[in-house]
Amino acid sequence: MKSLRFISAEALVSNAQLARKSLSSVAHNLFPLLFKASYLLEQGEVIHDLVENWPQADFNIGKLLGTTVDYQEDISSRACCVCLESCLVGLRDYVLNCSSPYSKRLKVVDLTGIRDVEVQLCKCKKTLGRWARTELLSKLCFELLVEMQRLQFNPCIFDIAIDVLIDLFVTERNYELVVQALLMRCHCPLKIRCVAFRADSLTLRKLFYVIKLTDPSSLRKLEVVHNIRLEMEHLEVLFNNIHFPLLTSLTLPARAFNVQRFTAEDEPILMTIGEKMSQMTQLTELSLAFSTLTGKIRKLLSPLRTPLKLLDVSNCALNHADMAYLANSLHSNHLEVLDLSGHNVADLYPSTFFKLLTHCSHTLKILILEECNIQDIHVNMLILGLIPCRKLQEFKFLGNPLSSRALKCLFNVFSDLPMLKYIEFPVPRDCYPNNVTYPIDDADLSKFDHQKYECVSEELNNILLHANREDIKASTPLFGGYDAAIQETGNELGSYLLKSFKDTLENFNKALQEMN
Repeated sequence: MKSLRFISAEALVSNAQLARKSLSSVAHNLFPLLFKASYLLEQGEVIHDLVENWPQADFNIGKLLGTTVDYQEDISSRACCVCLESCLVGLRDYVLNCSSPYSKRLKVVDLTGIRDVEVQLCKCKKTLGRWARTELLSKLCFELLVEMQRLQFNPCIFDIAIDVLIDLFVTERNYELVVQALLMRCHCPLKIRCVAFRADSLTLRKLFYVIKLTDPSSLRKLEVVHNIRLEMEHLEVLFNNIHFPLLTSLTLPARAFNVQRFTAEDEPILMTIGEKMSQMTQLTELSLAFSTLTGKIRKLLSPLRTPLKLLDVSNCALNHADMAYLANSLHSNHLEVLDLSGHNVADLYPSTFFKLLTHCSHTLKILILEECNIQDIHVNMLILGLIPCRKLQEFKFLGNPLSSRALKCLFNVFSDLPMLKYIEFPVPRDCYPNNVTYPIDDADLSKFDHQKYECVSEELNNILLHANREDIKASTPLFGGYDAAIQETGNELGSYLLKSFKDTLENFNKALQEMN
């Protein structure tokens, strides 16, 4: 609900020309109100001028767009291109503005509060994602220095120093621009301060170099994903040469660890990595998806001094000893997010899996069990494990061979979980032909009886409705959930994969020719 103040602010900013002329006479404490109203109405010109003349010491976009007294709706998920571009350009012009630098109080700009989501409610329907925000800010920092050199400014402008907190996303395509901005940070009034860093489609040399430039001593989150061939020995070099004392979250690419190739020399490397991770005393989130860690999870996690709240070991080929360690470890009593996808949890280690669920039931908020070969015969055990998880908010179990009858049993339990808000459930097995085998290939995923699925889906939602749980959203995203980063850089990701494949073929042909 909007307050009278917010309605008045909307009325003012809806007339962009009038609003821009009136800013000089607006009280400083009204700027945040006008900013949110302008953002909601996508008044880019007004947003630019508000930021260019920002009168306060800090500018936190997450707080400005979040729940406020005058308008409770949180609109920080609107990564609107018009609004964010206007905001960043206004920030550059704040420095270039010829008004007296003594009136410039801005010291900290926090851009980390923008949430990239699938459905954008802004009218322009065009987003400025994390990668694009990284590129634009880097470009504006460079342009700012060029302008300061070209024009005759008051020397005091060079004394302006504004810390710009941002989550950087670097790929091959924007690498040079980002490196250039980071190298010139000491000379630029806009100081890029990296809070979270995500890298994809980079060579190891470029990855290590740009991480060093981000000031890793203050980095909170590090994501190295997809097309970066970071293996265990490279990770050891990274941790030996760069320290991350404040790191809370670490994501490593697929095949970062592969115990199938282990030799006697690799054991000390694994122990060194565990020791280095133990020095990250604030580390609470660890994602190791698609690494082969059979029998080695204890060596990697036991040195950690801080209990993990998030653990992603999906498709890591864990064995009974690994699961037993997880169930009995200190981490199990603190886990809020757990991903065990790709493991046959119900058949291979049912008792230890049940024990793990029991230990984390008081804290668990998100549970992911995709392609775990959970069948109808396992439903009762799964229900017993889920019932104590009273704080569970999300449960994803796509790709499991469950019948529509089994799903109905589960949905009756879901309605009793008070905090549950989101479910991803599989297409019922009885909607597929009898000859389909699990896990189902991508080519066969959509070859099911869609009419029967719709009927089952309606029945499942009716179970929730009859239990007065309209607040629970249930869906079946066949090819996985929305990933904003992949959505934004998917074309580059595909091109990089093709190039890697081409290089591999060329090297193979060259080796054959040398043999001949």
